[in-house]
Amino acid sequence: METTTTEPGAPSRLPAAAAGRKARPASAGARGGRLRGLVTIALFLLPGLVLFCLLVVAPILVAFYTSTFKWSGLGGPPTEFVGLDNFTRLFANEVFLGDLWHGAVLIALSVVVQLPLALGIALLLNQRLRGRAFYRLVFFAPYILSEAITAVLFTMILSPDQGLANQILGIFGLDGLEWFADQSTVLVALFLVMTWKYFGFHMIIYLAGRQGIPKELTEAAQIDGASGWKVFRFVTLPLLGPTIRISVFLSIIGAIQLFDLVWIITEGGPTHSSETMAVTMFEFGFNRFQVGYASAISVVMFLISLVFALAYQRFVLRRDLEGATTVMRDQR
Repeated sequence: METTTTEPGAPSRLPAAAAGRKARPASAGARGGRLRGLVTIALFLLPGLVLFCLLVVAPILVAFYTSTFKWSGLGGPPTEFVGLDNFTRLFANEVFLGDLWHGAVLIALSVVVQLPLALGIALLLNQRLRGRAFYRLVFFAPYILSEAITAVLFTMILSPDQGLANQILGIFGLDGLEWFADQSTVLVALFLVMTWKYFGFHMIIYLAGRQGIPKELTEAAQIDGASGWKVFRFVTLPLLGPTIRISVFLSIIGAIQLFDLVWIITEGGPTHSSETMAVTMFEFGFNRFQVGYASAISVVMFLISLVFALAYQRFVLRRDLEGATTVMRDQR
């Protein structure tokens, strides 16, 4: 019989081999656990992905497809292929170019007037005021109302005949205005309605962001002798940067897609002076039955929103997204 001897001090190979045999089932079990985890994640994601594809991706693809046809939306699927003629016609249309201008004006007014107003009121309501919870509720309440209710309400308030606004002007000896019937005032009047409706939403966002700033930072600045303006300029405003950037993004996207208020109040009038891209799309798609042309408008709206969103995320929100990613990685 042959016996195996081991020299003194030489490591034995038997424990390593046994450890290897024990490690194989453990690694196989780990792979099985990961596989089960992936299957579980897929099952949870599947319903949401199906709905997203049916309600978002599919309509976008259909819009791209029908935008290349001359189609009324009736009498079966589109058959008269026109290529890019709808887009050529679109950018030669003065009404659509006016829609782009109206959207730019509303975006500028929102960023320059509405958002600073919301920020100022949020900072005011963050102070110790008697009844500040009531004031917060009052300012936020208009956002809860639907666009239809808001539109009907301001149609009555800004009515040129018996509207409350003109009655108040009459008390001060001023002539009433045709708020929604005059080309020179209709955009301003619509912006007033938008501000009343949406600034409470941005106020709440700013208020939440302000309350997330540690009090120790502002107190330290005040101890160092900083005035109220310097505390706001060098402490509060920079720390509110991510909140402000998100608010600006939501405001611009909302202005690009504005439809409900304009359609119910003016239907784009007078003489297209308050028309937006969404209103023009609805007019051609559902009133004139030019679905191919309306689809081209929807495609342009989608591309404008997509390009803006990607550019804004790339150049404006980049630092915020990187910071959030770093925090999530550290938490792991």
